[in-house]
Amino acid sequence: MPYRDSGSWNAMISGYCLNGNAANALELADAVAFEFIKSMPMKPDGSIWGALISACRIHRNVELGKYASDRLFEVDSENVGYYVLLSNMYANAGKWEGVNDVRSLARGMGLKKTPGWSSIEVDKKVNVFYTGNQTHTQCNEIYKELKELCEKIKAKGYVPDFGFVLQDVEDDEKEHILMSHSERLAIAYGIISTPHKSSLRIFKNLRVCGDCHSAIKCISDITGREIVVRDSNRFHHFKDGSCSCGDYW
Repeated sequence: MPYRDSGSWNAMISGYCLNGNAANALELADAVAFEFIKSMPMKPDGSIWGALISACRIHRNVELGKYASDRLFEVDSENVGYYVLLSNMYANAGKWEGVNDVRSLARGMGLKKTPGWSSIEVDKKVNVFYTGNQTHTQCNEIYKELKELCEKIKAKGYVPDFGFVLQDVEDDEKEHILMSHSERLAIAYGIISTPHKSSLRIFKNLRVCGDCHSAIKCISDITGREIVVRDSNRFHHFKDGSCSCGDYW
């Protein structure tokens, strides 16, 4: 074709998908997330290159992601979020040397990642939890509840997604890291501190990870509770094993 617009590219991608050729569909989608950016009349800014890196993380296209990151740092080299995004891309692809290089680069520039935390109000008192937090006065009860919840949701079909653990550790340690994410700590505390089947309202300063999203859906089902999580993107209303976002956020 002398001219290829978004319709023709989408037709190609859809054709691959309909015929079960997912690998080519993803490869073509990345190549198109790239040609579109290069053809923009204005110079792409940090958000555009960041979106491409995010797509590369999902599709594990490290080579294209590295190119996008080089362009990204040319236009915005002091946004720590972009370094985190690039680090996550390497981690998702199992490129731990790349993870270490990016983190060293960020530290060398004096940039620090915003720590994730979640909060829940119980009896007019706000309780704040950080990932792996063990300083709460009811720490033992919280982790005991988390362990029991984990066993119950596994019986319901939940399988931990280690792709959301951005550290090079053994599987049992990865599972512990996921279990102790801040939103799960807040939920476990809410369960042991409020009446049976009462609703829980959680606030999280960052985006809920995909594994926590899956786990909380199962928790809402087995406990019969409505769980509302307000993350940095939107409200998630978990009830009876499903979420109001339709698993898209």
